[in-house]
Amino acid sequence: MQNSHVGSVNGKPPFASPQLLGGAQRAEKMQGHWVLARAGKRVLRPGGLELTKQMLDALEIGPLDHVVEFAPGLGVTARMTLRRKPCAYCGIEREPAAAEQLRRQLDANGATIVLASAEQSGLPDSAATVVYGEALLTMQTPEQKDRIIAEARRLLVAGGRYAIHEICLLPNEISDAVRHEIQAAMSKEIHVGVQPLTRKEWTELLEQHGFRVTWHSEAPMRLLEPWRILHDEGVAGALRFAFNLVRSPVVRHRVLAMRRLFHRYDQHLGSISLVAQ
Repeated sequence: MQNSHVGSVNGKPPFASPQLLGGAQRAEKMQGHWVLARAGKRVLRPGGLELTKQMLDALEIGPLDHVVEFAPGLGVTARMTLRRKPCAYCGIEREPAAAEQLRRQLDANGATIVLASAEQSGLPDSAATVVYGEALLTMQTPEQKDRIIAEARRLLVAGGRYAIHEICLLPNEISDAVRHEIQAAMSKEIHVGVQPLTRKEWTELLEQHGFRVTWHSEAPMRLLEPWRILHDEGVAGALRFAFNLVRSPVVRHRVLAMRRLFHRYDQHLGSISLVAQ
């Protein structure tokens, strides 16, 4: 059964072509999320579609909301949000090819796509009632995390809601040695600096910026497990992903290396979503 979120938008293909994803980079050097996207993986959030849906339910997006999404990427969550009929939706995307593809696909739905970074969106103060970002903060340094969260707060009206969906370290009392080992291993395999936090640390980080966490949920980190791929991508999407792995030895090597990494640290890696006000 194909998930509804992968249907066409206004008769147009729902996702960027593989040639656009990651630009002209070779698969050996490409960041992990673009490797997965080039292989046909469309849901790239650590907790899968289910945790994203829970996050959107907790945000209670409705017709009066002005929504800003940081790094919409392939637009999976954007489509889920637009089906909730917000007053306005704006995606802040720093990848030019992804931004252009999103503009073409979502324009008919009244969405606005801005080519900018989450740290400096260029939008005016108090422009949103809802801001969210997924699989974004985990890949940032502490200083970048602070700047992105500060930008979210600047964009929000008083009482606005901010949500994140990220990788979570387990348990809260994880040792520094294990933390550093995981950071180094993930950064090596994913080809981007990875600095996930524990649930307590994610909560404290939001609180340091004046937010009050009102909801949270956690899920296992099962991004590359067959049953999760089938659930998130549907039968056709899972078959597409498998076919692309068979066809490209380099991409297959990268994907299997990431899967082995997730297995190795299974007891210490999870996914988390928080909503704060």
